[in-house]
Amino acid sequence: MASETSHKKKHIRKQMQDSENSSRSLARGLKAEFDSRRTFLERVADYLTGVFGSMPFLLVNAIWFGVWIIINVGLIPGIQPFDPFPFGFLTMVVSLEAIVLAIVVLISQNRAGKIDDLRQEVMMQLNILTEEELTKMMGMLSILLQKQGIDVASDVELQSMLEPTNVEKIEQALEKEINGAAVIQAHKEAASKDSKSH
Repeated sequence: MASETSHKKKHIRKQMQDSENSSRSLARGLKAEFDSRRTFLERVADYLTGVFGSMPFLLVNAIWFGVWIIINVGLIPGIQPFDPFPFGFLTMVVSLEAIVLAIVVLISQNRAGKIDDLRQEVMMQLNILTEEELTKMMGMLSILLQKQGIDVASDVELQSMLEPTNVEKIEQALEKEINGAAVIQAHKEAASKDSKSH
């Protein structure tokens, strides 16, 4: 009997561990799946984002701009300045570089945002399933306690926990909270503008 109980406990622990590992691999798998479906341009954008966000890129830019400025202020004899102060051509190059960098980073961020949204949706669904399973287990435990002669009917907290989770009600409460926060923020901004104008 003790051996059978020990075996059941090991089996339950293994199932819990398998479930946890499964949800972790699912979350990792989403990113891998999205990465495998990237278009050529998305792969290029991800690569460039990695390059642009590195210290070597910063150092190359610092050296490049430093050399450009030194040459064009006439500090190196024998080299004719080609973009004299206020460095109009350099300004144009830097502006174009900033535009390209911003677009490439936004492309990568949009893709990463889609992955995060999907991951959050999957995790929410897993949490709902887990909540349903826990409610079911608490109901079974409640029945076992009642069979042992323990009165659980008077436990108000337990009774509310045994009710199925109303996901729509939670969503509505969150929407109200978000909308309420937006209204409060708008009132604060309006009050701030009023106080500045007086």
